[in-house]
Amino acid sequence: MSDSQTDFGFETVAEADKARRVAGVFSSVADSYDLMNDLMSLGLHRLWKAFAVQLAGVRAGDRVLDVAGGTADLSLAFAKRVGPSGQVWLTDINPAMLARGRDRLADHGYLCPTARCDSEKLPFPDDYFDCCTVAFGLRNMTHKDLALAEMRRVLKPGGRLLVLEFSRVWQPLAPAYDIYSFKILPWLGSKVAGDADSYRYLAESIRVHPDQETLKSMMEQAGLARVQYFNLTAGVVALHRGYKL
Repeated sequence: MSDSQTDFGFETVAEADKARRVAGVFSSVADSYDLMNDLMSLGLHRLWKAFAVQLAGVRAGDRVLDVAGGTADLSLAFAKRVGPSGQVWLTDINPAMLARGRDRLADHGYLCPTARCDSEKLPFPDDYFDCCTVAFGLRNMTHKDLALAEMRRVLKPGGRLLVLEFSRVWQPLAPAYDIYSFKILPWLGSKVAGDADSYRYLAESIRVHPDQETLKSMMEQAGLARVQYFNLTAGVVALHRGYKL
């Protein structure tokens, strides 16, 4: 794949085109995103995110950056933990998703700062955050290496980056997982969100995302240390954690 080309699911597209098409996907699914998450994962996404919040070790007074935070599941959990002396920034490149997340935080009584920004060019100073998270967003980023380096840059020394993402499922489950991903998921998308194509892309994007060991290496190459990962639900999802020394 040349420097000017990247993946969009199973397609190879121009880099500039990927950003536009990913934006179209999330603008299309924003209104039904939370409902579809519950249906697609049978509610398991809530447990995966709770595990990520637990391992983040966020305490009162901490500064937290939620990258590609969408409808603010993690931001809301962190806002409860950091309290009034802390700060949680909700960011996303997609305005429809960001608006959903901002409204949800406000509905729960949290007026967290929000920013529409590109994860590859974060508008924050060096060494600012205690914790940075990205949940189910990294695989949609065009230059994952740049995004990881940016997230490391804005962390304080001793700060940690957590990446929660779909990963490589345990091999004996792969055939059943494929049937679910490529048959049932687009059908659900068409019935609930009126959009089969976006959910077909999401299934494809999981397959071309780096596996557990590859992502671990990418985080290390971005300058993170003590990187480890935890397989959840037989590797359907993995949580990676690394530290800035």
